[in-house]
Amino acid sequence: MTTPAADDAQHFLPYGTPDAPRIAVRGEARLEVDPEIARIGVSVAARGKDRRTALDDLTRRNATVLDLIKTYGDAVERLETGAFSITPQLKEKSRGERVHAYHGRVHVTAELTDFTALGELTTRLADLDLTRVDGPWWALRPTSPAHRQARQQAVKEAVQRAREYAEALGTTLAALVELADIGAENAQPLAPAAPGSRMRSMSYAAAEDTAAAPLDLEPQRQRVYAQVNARFTMAPPKL
Repeated sequence: MTTPAADDAQHFLPYGTPDAPRIAVRGEARLEVDPEIARIGVSVAARGKDRRTALDDLTRRNATVLDLIKTYGDAVERLETGAFSITPQLKEKSRGERVHAYHGRVHVTAELTDFTALGELTTRLADLDLTRVDGPWWALRPTSPAHRQARQQAVKEAVQRAREYAEALGTTLAALVELADIGAENAQPLAPAAPGSRMRSMSYAAAEDTAAAPLDLEPQRQRVYAQVNARFTMAPPKL
């Protein structure tokens, strides 16, 4: 069995040595930025005495919603159809399984980047019969530059903090030993998002008046948070 060299032994020491003291710091960054996208959920309902009537009405209303959303062109970045259902409603206090009516529902999700168009679209959708609009939910894209900016600021803050510690000892930083996201070493689950970054939600009932005025929606600022651990070595201080 071979004995590790002195340099190798020093490399594995977690707290450095008198010749190469180690500094461990944490860098953090918190940003508030404007949202990039807004999502709305649209639920279309229909009701009929028989299954075919309910299905036909639901198909027609769903087509009306989709056509209306598509008229906004590039302002709509994504349009998806989610849950769909046709449910029989049984008569109360009746003998046997006698169907009173059928209820249909389909859910559509739209993602917009033009917030001016968003206010107009939500109003027009809410003005349709048996149509419910939920949202908006404000968010950033996963690839938003704001995430990169927060990470870079967290790293800079870690370097500045370590440099201040070294200056307090009358010395300077020598080298970066390690830089890691919080939790990267032990693969812990991600922490919950900050309260400010959660999406707001509101819903609108179908309106009876025609040509309703567009809603004035104020985008919610998004909070972006980054945190890193950093370890440095420094020149031996004179204590």
